[in-house]
Amino acid sequence: MASTVEPALWALILGASSGFGGATALALAEAGYNIAGVHLDRRSTVANAEATRDGILARGRQALYFNVNAADPAIRAEVLDTLAARFAEEPGTVRVFMHSLAFGTPLPYIGENKVNQRQMEMTHDVMGHSLVYWAIDLVERGLMTRGGRIFAMTSAGGTRAIRNYGPVSAAKAVLEAHIRQLALELAPHGVTANAIRAGVTDTAALRKIPGAEKLYQYAHENNPHGRNTTPDDIAAAITLLADPRSYWITGNTIGVDGGEDIVAG
Repeated sequence: MASTVEPALWALILGASSGFGGATALALAEAGYNIAGVHLDRRSTVANAEATRDGILARGRQALYFNVNAADPAIRAEVLDTLAARFAEEPGTVRVFMHSLAFGTPLPYIGENKVNQRQMEMTHDVMGHSLVYWAIDLVERGLMTRGGRIFAMTSAGGTRAIRNYGPVSAAKAVLEAHIRQLALELAPHGVTANAIRAGVTDTAALRKIPGAEKLYQYAHENNPHGRNTTPDDIAAAITLLADPRSYWITGNTIGVDGGEDIVAG
């Protein structure tokens, strides 16, 4: 009688070198997932990706890391081809897909140094639309099947106006709309989709926003827990929501901020 081999569980993380993606990669590896990580780092920051990859391996999991542009359709195909080839050798499935890309243009709409059309479209494509393209390919190629979990990182900027944050704020709103639509269309496939709204967290992406120090301090002063959100807080939440028992949670923007968002300024 032929034995049935359970497929290995994989997580595909866009933005997997540090911050939310890096912390989640390590947490999911600890929980038993192999990690396919996509990141875009120059020589000055690539050590972050290498350290995260080494941490995954130290936890006894497989790590496939790609230092590439996740918004490039040809690159997306190459990464998924590599995963498909790995699954052909050793049965596997992408149980978790996390979109944590923070490559955008934080500029004002009005004034001398204002955002231009190319910058606006790039921000929305990388931080918003790319979620849909990766999700479609994962499901249509059979790499993610019933039980799959999709997570996209958003922020309070998706519903609020923040100085110099306009293009990114709009991209976050786009991302949340895409999550709702994916939740609707992927429900028959048994795949859930949720946005994770992190509290203000000290990450490389935050530091690129003009006035980031004030945002961070304001969040610290108003958080009921007396501290800011950390990448590990987000990683713990995603690991929890990746559980099979979360199958009825979909189409939401879930706050993971220690209550930061509920406090009136």
